[in-house]
Amino acid sequence: MMKSIIFSASIVLTAMSVAAQEIPATGDAYMAAQLATEDLNGTARYVAMGGAMDALGADLSTMGSNPAGIGLFRRSQAAVSFGFNSQEDGKSFADGTKTNASFDQAGFVFATRSGRHGFLNFGFNFHKSRNFDYVLSAVNRLSAVREDGTREYFGTQNSQSVFKDMNGVGEGSSMPYSQLDYLYYNNMSYTDGTFDEAGNFIGVEDVDYISDYGFDSYTFDRAHTGYIGEYDFNLSGNINNRVYLGLTVGLHSVHYKGFSEYYESLDADNPRPWYRDVLISDNHKITGYGYNIKAGIIFRPVEESPFRIGAAVHSPTFYKLTTDNYTTIGTDVDWSSASEDFRFNTPWRFNVSLGHTIGSTLALGAVYEYADYSTCDMRTIDGYSRDLYTDTEYENSSSDPAMKRQIEKSLKGVSTLKLGMEYKLDPTIAVRLGYNYVTTAYQESAVRDQTVSSPGVYYASTTDYTNWKDTHRFTCGMGFTFDQLRLDLAYQYQMRDGNFYPFMRHYSADYEVFDQQGQPTGQIETMTNDCQPVSVKDNRSQVVATLTYTF
Repeated sequence: MMKSIIFSASIVLTAMSVAAQEIPATGDAYMAAQLATEDLNGTARYVAMGGAMDALGADLSTMGSNPAGIGLFRRSQAAVSFGFNSQEDGKSFADGTKTNASFDQAGFVFATRSGRHGFLNFGFNFHKSRNFDYVLSAVNRLSAVREDGTREYFGTQNSQSVFKDMNGVGEGSSMPYSQLDYLYYNNMSYTDGTFDEAGNFIGVEDVDYISDYGFDSYTFDRAHTGYIGEYDFNLSGNINNRVYLGLTVGLHSVHYKGFSEYYESLDADNPRPWYRDVLISDNHKITGYGYNIKAGIIFRPVEESPFRIGAAVHSPTFYKLTTDNYTTIGTDVDWSSASEDFRFNTPWRFNVSLGHTIGSTLALGAVYEYADYSTCDMRTIDGYSRDLYTDTEYENSSSDPAMKRQIEKSLKGVSTLKLGMEYKLDPTIAVRLGYNYVTTAYQESAVRDQTVSSPGVYYASTTDYTNWKDTHRFTCGMGFTFDQLRLDLAYQYQMRDGNFYPFMRHYSADYEVFDQQGQPTGQIETMTNDCQPVSVKDNRSQVVATLTYTF
């Protein structure tokens, strides 16, 4: 009953693998969220105050949040920051380790007087806007069963992909098969089909496939490493010490590496040893660059009061990226690989902020930021054109419509609240506290859908995903001033929970049954693929030290 189905799947799969090479690649909704998310990072003072310094200004890290904050500098300054990041419940796996050293920030600002009460300042700052270092581990059982208690689907992580297309349902006439599908079916199923001299298929004598019975379990480990580096160039100033304006051009560089191993126990009682278990290993890299523009304003509504209001807008970051993967499967270690270019645009960001100082001892800050992640745009590179007038070549790209709909279904707007305070015990010693609350980027029903007709699925070498919940960050720190030098220390504790899935949480589809000669029988059967979530945590600590020189 299943024999012609699986044979037909292998034929369609081979055709898809050839066609996909001509289709530009993009990522998916989960890659979009991973690349668009920003960490709380920068100078130790900025981190210790929870990043709530947009309206207070006069810190190099505000160059990347509210560029007008650099306009509050009255003296030139240079700073460099180092730190450590430690995952609370992590374990070492592959290149991923529980604790990692990090070079977090380096920058300077030149403050120049412009008129009697004004300043025109120039600055540069590097910081890690995203630190990918994280090790995820999950163990669970796969428990979807038929009425008679036996398994009716392939157990491994891409198994949901084969069934849908047998009916030609979905956005196209055929199911989008991924790299992993191709690798899996070339190794884990085979046919003893017969052909005539012209190579035409006559019939199927026998087909073997993964266990029809028993409960399977899996283990999953992935080591994420790398970072997104942001290089900001700033021009800012003030008008009569009441209105502060700033503009920042940011250049971003992406350096991501991920290595994962998915091991599934298929059937301990199977007499064929190669069907008792399977191991899928995947190496994945994302590299590239992007740019954005940020503009900000800070003003004091009451001339006699230090109370300040700020606002800033960040354009999308326009990325050009390359994704590389190398995937192996089974004890025979067959492999597949791909390297493709695509473009990705992050959402617009908007923030408003408040800042107030009481004398020279207490500073209070608050920031609210919003970014709609459902507007992330994965774009395919369609080719290149030449401008005959300027004799220059430029790249053409277009939005991936199928993945755009999937992103809109999976992601949503994210709100971030930042609160912070600084209290000076005396002119040379300051203590700081901060807090962040970041809402989840994922819809409650979000799923990494492997049935979407998109290059982001065709080139997929993994199917796992995690729906992370809200994030909480608690920060504190101290600052010590020695004439022109200042040493700042900060501690940050971040916590968030999530639900991990090795593949689509649920998929069910009807398929038409064929006989041994490949002819339809008129019967319709249903296949179901299901998995339950595993609760995972991302609780981590960060220690940052910044040395600042004022001149």
